[in-house]
Amino acid sequence: MNDHHDHGSHSNLHSEQGGLAWEHRGRSTNPIIKVHDIAWLEFQKPDLSAAETFAHAFGFVTSLRTADELHLRGTDTGAPCVIVRRGPRSRYLGSAFTAAQATDVLRLAAATGATSKKLPETIGGIGVDLVDPSGASISVVADTHKLSALPAQTPLTFNTGHDVARTNQTQRPLRQPARVQRLGHVVLQSTKYRETLDWYLQHLGLIVSDFLYYPGQRQRGPTMSFIRCDRGATPTDHHTIAMTLGPTNRYVHSAYQVADVDALAAGGELLRDLGYHRSWGIGRHIQGSQIFDYWRDPNGFLVEHFTDGDMFDSALEPGWTQMTASGLAQWGPPASKDFLGITPGRESLRELASMFSALREDNEFDFARLRGLMKVATS
Repeated sequence: MNDHHDHGSHSNLHSEQGGLAWEHRGRSTNPIIKVHDIAWLEFQKPDLSAAETFAHAFGFVTSLRTADELHLRGTDTGAPCVIVRRGPRSRYLGSAFTAAQATDVLRLAAATGATSKKLPETIGGIGVDLVDPSGASISVVADTHKLSALPAQTPLTFNTGHDVARTNQTQRPLRQPARVQRLGHVVLQSTKYRETLDWYLQHLGLIVSDFLYYPGQRQRGPTMSFIRCDRGATPTDHHTIAMTLGPTNRYVHSAYQVADVDALAAGGELLRDLGYHRSWGIGRHIQGSQIFDYWRDPNGFLVEHFTDGDMFDSALEPGWTQMTASGLAQWGPPASKDFLGITPGRESLRELASMFSALREDNEFDFARLRGLMKVATS
């Protein structure tokens, strides 16, 4: 699919620059469907008890627990945020997206030659299972059971500047789990970034909020996209999925919304007290503007608390920005080696080995892209 067009002029830009006439438009002209939101993520882990213990400290609530399955939810109504299945090793299994209506599931199944099916009674509804060009499993679902909302964490009342909203009251945020409200987004790495990006735009009707490109390589096209749902005039998260070019096809991280910065910070203090590993934070991103805090779960998966993210409607054009490690945040500590995946150890050795493998295969990760990635990591 070739989604280029001549912008002519750019309005409502939110990044340092907009797309050039020949560059990717950031959306499909005629997508098969337009998904409504991300529904849940699925993982496999060998120890559900350890997974549940961390999940509760991170701020999830268990909605289902069997010998072989764990469902973790936030306080918002809807489906669980995360489904963990017992298995011999830890791995990311895939993601599910909510269709606007059940007929969209049937339309997508017909267009792809896949078969729609009833989902397990624990979830309800119908779905269709697909595989993107990078090999990631994708489900699109509809009419799933809606878990009732739980009591949410109340944001603190702020005195900002000379605007006084709180009088004769102190601020004493409790050191307790930051209650997860909902799943916000997932970030995936692909050796076939451009092909996979176009697949999501065409099959799920997603649209790009921001493109990033390697230093000195804009003419070769983008290497990362922050992609949102298209609900027309209704604002949606700056990105529901983000995708980046890399030497392996893998899960990078997932992000979960909490009430405010005090919930995020106090919850982080609790996680630190319990001995869990902070990967990077606290800071504020540039693309998406979220205040963030990244943690490693006991299986090594990177998970993020976030609050105060950007919300865009469908009218906004994609921004274009050079990718740098220093450009990942407006403020906060520098991106850690752990977050960037370059901490000496088993994981970085696997990534290094994958680079050599990728360079021998037919994909988008070539020597020029490797040089660009190294510039990003040291920028």
